[in-house]
This record gives sequence, C-alpha cells and structure tokens, in this order.
Amino acid sequence: MSMRIKLIVLGFLATLAISCGKTEDSGCTPVPVANEKAAMVKFCTDNNINYTEHASGLLYQIMSPGTGAALDANSTVAAIYTGKFLNGVTFEANATPATFGLNQVIEGWRIGIPLINRGGRIRLIIPSALAYSCVGRGSIPPNTPLYFEVTVN
Repeated sequence: MSMRIKLIVLGFLATLAISCGKTEDSGCTPVPVANEKAAMVKFCTDNNINYTEHASGLLYQIMSPGTGAALDANSTVAAIYTGKFLNGVTFEANATPATFGLNQVIEGWRIGIPLINRGGRIRLIIPSALAYSCVGRGSIPPNTPLYFEVTVN
C-alpha cells in the first residue's frame, strides 16, 4: 500500500475513533434515534435491504455471518468497508483491509461488527447518535445517519 493511501486510511480511522460520547463537551444535543428512523427505513426500502433493528436503533443486515472466530467490543479486526450518506453519496471506500480495534471506533461499529464473525459481511445503517452525533467529523455533517457495508477479514 502506498504511503499516501496509508495516510488516508489512517486519517479516516482516526475520525472513526472519535465516538459520539464527546458531545457533552460540544454544547450540542444529539438527535433522538426515533427522529431519524423514517429516513433510515426509507434508505433500506429503496436499497432492498432486509434489515433487523437492534435495541440501540441501529439497523443491520447480515450478508454473510462469517465462519471465523467470534468478535466482541475489544476485538482487533481488519475490514474492507464503504461508507455512504443516506442520499447514496460515498464519503469513504476502502478496498484494502484496514486494521483497528473495535473499542476505538464509533458506537454503531462497536454494536454492529460483533454481530458477525471473522470472514463475515454486514450492512449497517447507523443513526447519528451512534456515529458522529451533533458534532460531525470531517466531511460528515452533524446529525447525519450513515450507511456502511463492512467485510471483516
């Protein structure tokens, strides 16, 4: 992997590592998950995603459960992923596996990725409160639900 690509991936992973828990210092109030649910369900319907709803409000579809070891919130994983806004615009795509600790990423990933095993593939539709909340990060505006398709190696 070229140094430029490594720096881009590292920058994105650093952005993922900043959890929504930082909002109390920002002076903003996260949007309730219920306020974004209709848009998330519409995205699923429009994209033929047969989702399951997690108690947190996260919507997900397990494409392949994987046959490898089980994952938990403290696992280190290598993943290929694509991140999109609900309007379909891609904000990040990584065709080369990026390695990171699940305890270092947004809450939506900490909840969703352990739903599969190593070798699995999952679609995650994450309410903003479980992503970058009312703060936003980089090209991701505040109060933005996100879609990820993730394959864990």
